[in-house]
Amino acid sequence: MQRTCALSDSVSRLRYVKGNRQAALERLGIVRVRDLLLHIPHRYLDFTRVTKISHADVGEDATIVVTVDKVTLKRPRPRMQIVELFVMDETGVLVATFFRQPWIAEQVKQGDVIALSGKVTFGYGFKQMKAPFYEVVGSSSDAGGYARVLPVHPVGEGVSVPWMRRIMAAALADEGDVCDWLPAELAARRSLMTLGRAVREVHFPRTVATAETARRRLAYDELLCLQLALLTRRNLELEGVEPTRHVTSGPHMRALLANLPFTLTDEQRLAADEILADMASPHVMNRLLLGDVGTGKTAVAAVALAAVADTGTQAAVMAPTSVLARQYAEKLGPVLDASHVSWALITGSTPSDERALAECSLARGETCVAFGTTALLSEGVEFSSLTLVVIDEQHRFGVDQRAALRRKGAGADLLAMTATPIPRTLALSLYGDVDLSRITRRPRAGAGISTKVISPDSLDLAWGAIRDAVSRGQQAYVICPLVDDSDDGAALDDVPEALRSTSARPRSAVSTLEELRREILPGISCDLLTGRMPAAEKDAAMERFRAGKTKVLVATTVVEVGVDVPNATAMVVLDADRFGLATLHQLRGRVGRGDVSGTVYLCCAAKRDSKARERLGALEATSDGFELAELDLRLRHEGEVLGYRQSGGVSLEISDLDADRDLVEAAHDDARELASADPRLVAPVHRALALEVRDRFGAYFDELERA
Repeated sequence: MQRTCALSDSVSRLRYVKGNRQAALERLGIVRVRDLLLHIPHRYLDFTRVTKISHADVGEDATIVVTVDKVTLKRPRPRMQIVELFVMDETGVLVATFFRQPWIAEQVKQGDVIALSGKVTFGYGFKQMKAPFYEVVGSSSDAGGYARVLPVHPVGEGVSVPWMRRIMAAALADEGDVCDWLPAELAARRSLMTLGRAVREVHFPRTVATAETARRRLAYDELLCLQLALLTRRNLELEGVEPTRHVTSGPHMRALLANLPFTLTDEQRLAADEILADMASPHVMNRLLLGDVGTGKTAVAAVALAAVADTGTQAAVMAPTSVLARQYAEKLGPVLDASHVSWALITGSTPSDERALAECSLARGETCVAFGTTALLSEGVEFSSLTLVVIDEQHRFGVDQRAALRRKGAGADLLAMTATPIPRTLALSLYGDVDLSRITRRPRAGAGISTKVISPDSLDLAWGAIRDAVSRGQQAYVICPLVDDSDDGAALDDVPEALRSTSARPRSAVSTLEELRREILPGISCDLLTGRMPAAEKDAAMERFRAGKTKVLVATTVVEVGVDVPNATAMVVLDADRFGLATLHQLRGRVGRGDVSGTVYLCCAAKRDSKARERLGALEATSDGFELAELDLRLRHEGEVLGYRQSGGVSLEISDLDADRDLVEAAHDDARELASADPRLVAPVHRALALEVRDRFGAYFDELERA
């Protein structure tokens, strides 16, 4: 128990951790002993399966133990250093090449025995490895005692891989015998390693297979703690709250279904029935409606609004942009009017006198539905009886913003919606405290979209397509990653550098607009829309485009969600490799929404065989948003798939949501069972787990306490 308590002590209490080395660990986020023990290797070198040079297959990864025959340092051009190691064993010679690491020429000497691990290529008559992982084994050619699995931990400046290994070994020897925070019955049911064994095996495994088994135990812990944090927070939020049992079959509901311009599809009807069942139940609804672009989530939300009207209470619909909030009002307003459901629109650009009337009407309970942006969170906006909160593209709002709106109506049901395709495993892990409804098919397919990946040299083809579209009376979008040329691009973290081209500075919307007006599309009306523009200017720009006065809209991703202009048939996305697949899929959903098919050109400077082009090629191959989301999850970190880091949000460090799908499902089910039996996790058998949940994901509870 003493060693378990010591996990919260400063990492400085460990051997070899003092001064600069402690500072280096802290830069890696390793502040406490527990942080170090959970800092798991990102790869392993399996020296139990060493390959001879002659048996190392070209194009495959291999691990070899060899003797250094020659070390050369080349400088082919200024600020470019290349170290070449000519190495050999009894079967052949191989060349290992290292770029911009001149110090290797000093660390490795002729006659050293080194271990190399990397992809084998062939060139200039030799097998080669470019930038392999290496470690000096010794100065003896006898490497027989090196048959082991070697961990490679993430490191940074001030602490090397060997030093991290030494620190970790000492920490495990001194602090590795820790008590398990999982109830024994649960660990046994899921056939999981004990915590103490998992921590040892993940760092210094006997085999690669045991390392993976240990990682999965720690991944399960992480996923279970996240699920429990979400559910416990939800239970705390709803403590003492009296839910509203909504009427789901009244006159407003019948009128709304009759006034919808179409009949709900089977999927829409199922989603609506699930939502209405929640609203009529004696429990507060927490439901997430997932639906790809154009699947009709708005119509399903309208059904929920009708239930509120029949109950005689109020609903708030919050959208991430004023453009989208206004579009909600324009789409649903006439249907609500025909169904005798009163509504108002409140955004940052609403005229003050109009806003004052709307706020007064809401406070008196005369208005049933309020559409708006974060303006709905203002102190002046009060509801007489708020019983339903609808949040569109909810991941664009922070945890505190969503909670602030719900606090305007104690016990209000929550319906969150997103058109961002989210894989099931990601939805379960990040939204484990909500029930899921999903719509996958579009009720109206539209005329369709074709997607083409082009290089900058072929942009004339895209500009020609826009000219042709405009000549036929249609409209087009041009999307840029930056707002203006003063941006340094630091905010463009949607895609990791390894998956994008970095050969040129990203294009900005402001400079592209000037270029289009001056050189490329002279005589064609072009306009600008970015997130930095004042709300009134954004609304005006969108209205001009919607009315057809503007033929080409140059924009950032502010048009990604919900913008509906059926006359738009062409889109050019510049520097497309700087956007995630989900974002690009959303963007291309802005065209081809009417009777004429749309064409999207994704411009990318990356080479044809690069990962960036391969990723964009997936958009050419499929229009299924959920299929693309699954691919995006395999390529990128889970938080990057959504393109956000929400306030109070979470980053999973150990779990792999693609490889660990079964663990996500298991953790989700187990957390619900635990939270149902012991909502506050106060039973003696759950106290260690409760502390672990709080330690990992305390941000969820901190925000709740601040509120």
